[in-house]
Amino acid sequence: MSNRVLLLSWEYPPVIEGGLARHVRKLAEALVRQGVSVDVLTRGVGDGSPDGQPGVDELGGVTIHRVREPSWPRDLDRFVAWVEQMNGDMLAAGEALAEETSYDLIHGHDWLVAQASAALAEHLGVPYVTTIHATEHGRHQGWVQDHPQSHIHSVERWMARRADALIVCSYYMSGHVADIFDIDERRIAVIPNGIDPSELRPAGDLQALRLKFAEPHEKLVLFVGRLVYEKGFQLALDALPSVLEGVADVRFLVAGSGTHEAELKAQAQRLGLSDHGSFLGWIGDDVLHSLYRIADLCVVPSIYEPFGLVALEAMASGCPCIVADTGGLCEVVPVGERVGLRFNGGDAEHLGVMIERLLVDEPLRERLVTEASEHVLRFDWDDIAQRTRAIYGELRELMPREEGVRRG
Repeated sequence: MSNRVLLLSWEYPPVIEGGLARHVRKLAEALVRQGVSVDVLTRGVGDGSPDGQPGVDELGGVTIHRVREPSWPRDLDRFVAWVEQMNGDMLAAGEALAEETSYDLIHGHDWLVAQASAALAEHLGVPYVTTIHATEHGRHQGWVQDHPQSHIHSVERWMARRADALIVCSYYMSGHVADIFDIDERRIAVIPNGIDPSELRPAGDLQALRLKFAEPHEKLVLFVGRLVYEKGFQLALDALPSVLEGVADVRFLVAGSGTHEAELKAQAQRLGLSDHGSFLGWIGDDVLHSLYRIADLCVVPSIYEPFGLVALEAMASGCPCIVADTGGLCEVVPVGERVGLRFNGGDAEHLGVMIERLLVDEPLRERLVTEASEHVLRFDWDDIAQRTRAIYGELRELMPREEGVRRG
């Protein structure tokens, strides 16, 4: 069994860009609870803010090492160059750490830290594990012929083939990764993302918060996530006019930000939806957890979705859920209308029918909430850490450290 591991991630709380930061933190802390010594190598914001500054700190038993990086550029070409520089900085920092600490295994998360992770594993003579949380091929529906998408895709392919073990979050992703990178699916371990319902605590006066967005007699529909094309919010907006015709007094909220935001707002304007809802932009966890509690339902309309954490969070918060029958969402919300409803992915008309059905059927909403509260307990971080540790242990047995390799 590996005694000390080094996890690499381009984000780690309080530096949060998306769901990856929370995943790595919860995994790291669960590993520590199970007796593994865990260091995390990540980036600090480097702008003088009080949180996430470069240096070393400890949280939840995890030792966190942060390298100073400037804010990342939104232009994708410049972002690729920025990532390469960040990997160079992380590699240098990791080599310095290895002078003082022995690591038994390197675990990198996604292509963003692949070069540094693989180079450190090579330098130390230890196994390299990678978790692939998503792919460029999936994000762009296969359009990866042109730069910079082609570059990111090639890094992901190299990473998948170079790693000694691959972890993905769903059986959908296992087949997807094996197919697009032409590797044996038996090399890929499926370990789902987790959730800790005790952390989904709302903040403040929920009744007052709901009154900000909807009157007591109105229904409130919630959309949450990064506002990018593959999350499918354009489908959700297309579905709403028919819902408004069929159900009186419906309001909607869009919580999130991203490159598609301006286009979505323009679409809402064209569809005559501007008076029926709000775009909230990026919101913190406290507000998000409160929104789950005040909404009548949450819709996850993704075109591409490796897992579907928003659906899991909504269900754990007692909010009924409708999801696209896409990717990992089919595993988070199984067929059968037991814990949530599914619509035909990409079909806005069918989504509208399902939204209307759930809004008018209160017994169905109540049944889904009850069943979902038990279902989410399957996605337990301690179980996820135990399964991850098993992979670590198998690698250590298969790849014993040679006597001549420096331990750091």
